Amino acid sequence: MSTYDVIVVGAGNAALAAAVSAKENGAERVVVIEKAPREMRGGNTHWSGGVLRFAFDDPREIGELLPDVEEEFENFYDGISPYPKEDFHGDLMRVTSGRTDPVLSKLLVHNSFDTVKWMKKVGGIKMEPAITLSAVKKDNVMVWARGLVVRAEHEGVGLSRSWFATAERLGIEIRYGTAATELLIGDDGRVNGVKVRDDDGMSVLNARSVVLGCGGFEANVQMRTQHIGPLVGAAKVRGTPHNQGDGLRMAMNVGAMPWGQWSGCHATPISADWGEFAPRELTDRSNRLSYVYGIMLNRKGKRFVDEGEDGALFTYAKFGRAILAEPGAKAWQIFDSRVIHLLEPRYQTSKPITANTLEDLIDQLDFDDKAQALRTVDEYNAHAREMDDGFDPTRKDGLSSKGLDLEKTNWALKVAKPPFYAYSATGGITFTFGGLKVNEIAQVIGTDWRPIKGLFCCGEMVGGLFYDNYPAGTGLVSGATFGRIAGRSAAAAD
Repeated sequence: MSTYDVIVVGAGNAALAAAVSAKENGAERVVVIEKAPREMRGGNTHWSGGVLRFAFDDPREIGELLPDVEEEFENFYDGISPYPKEDFHGDLMRVTSGRTDPVLSKLLVHNSFDTVKWMKKVGGIKMEPAITLSAVKKDNVMVWARGLVVRAEHEGVGLSRSWFATAERLGIEIRYGTAATELLIGDDGRVNGVKVRDDDGMSVLNARSVVLGCGGFEANVQMRTQHIGPLVGAAKVRGTPHNQGDGLRMAMNVGAMPWGQWSGCHATPISADWGEFAPRELTDRSNRLSYVYGIMLNRKGKRFVDEGEDGALFTYAKFGRAILAEPGAKAWQIFDSRVIHLLEPRYQTSKPITANTLEDLIDQLDFDDKAQALRTVDEYNAHAREMDDGFDPTRKDGLSSKGLDLEKTNWALKVAKPPFYAYSATGGITFTFGGLKVNEIAQVIGTDWRPIKGLFCCGEMVGGLFYDNYPAGTGLVSGATFGRIAGRSAAAAD
């Protein structure tokens, strides 16, 4: 039997933030339980783009995260707009249709910039501009998506490596290949340990408090099917195969309250060419998020979403799921030569299907009704706009089609100049929205509406933040924010 001050279950961004925070706040013996072997460590963080959404009033405040940025990028700050807290919270409210938890969402927003600064200072996370993900060049100035300027250096891979390096430097023990199977709870109602399974069998770890940061149930086909539905049950997974819902199951077995949208998930458009799990070596490069500059057709040859409803970083999490609801859980993204340079670099990991006429392009694609697909493109082009009408890839340009049953409300440029390009897409589930109810100190609440002593959670396991949709870059900052709070609270627990 081993005894610790704090046990952290999981080893992604949120869990390691919790472990580092616990150590920083006085917990002497901290252990991280990682179910995966060392070569697969880090949870979904490894697959992430590493981008960090946070609030700031003056773009130059970002300078402390990117101290030498002006030497590398001329006029760097000219294309950055302020992103005050009320705008960040407004975006959360807008994309979740007002359902985001009012307490937790404000806690996230108000702590977001301070959390990112803490990640750099205490967590040892190096930062860089998110050039390839959220910037578009216009008139020799990089114009940035609001709130999305900074990412971890080397994206999710770099973020994960940095957290592990910091944890090891601080003397935090990390147990690989160790699966938590059960929370231990005393007669006083306090969680005081974890039962684990490793290569040597079963054993018990005791602690003053436990932090659960081991993700959702996105890799568990039974739970996906049960809670989200058979279409998502059959989805490809853009992330670790180890997120099987273990933490949620263990917590609910000791009376934790399920919270948030258990029928919801983040499911981004990814290449339909990948296997059941997006390749680990390609991390987030399976994503296909430039659909705003073209059109998406399902296997029946019809459009099914307003591709220009908003910027892709505000729609991709729900459009991936929308693809899953279409026949064969597949779509084709079609572009012409005028916008192909705007496609994000991640498209380069697939070879497009190309043709000099739309007829030839559609003939090469696996539509069930090729005639309908051509009619759809022709009808779209008849109601779409010309580039000189005001097409602007740096912002919602209001360039809407006119007269379609399903309008494209921004960037509605005709698909008219050859050559033409098509990329396949399906929905890749990244994380689930259903989690546990927690209070302001990240303590898990029981079904009797009382806090469970000694039990805290963070990351994907925090329920109530996201409903139906998700603003890009919020997950990592949420994970680190509630991880930091959970670690601090766990260290201070009596």
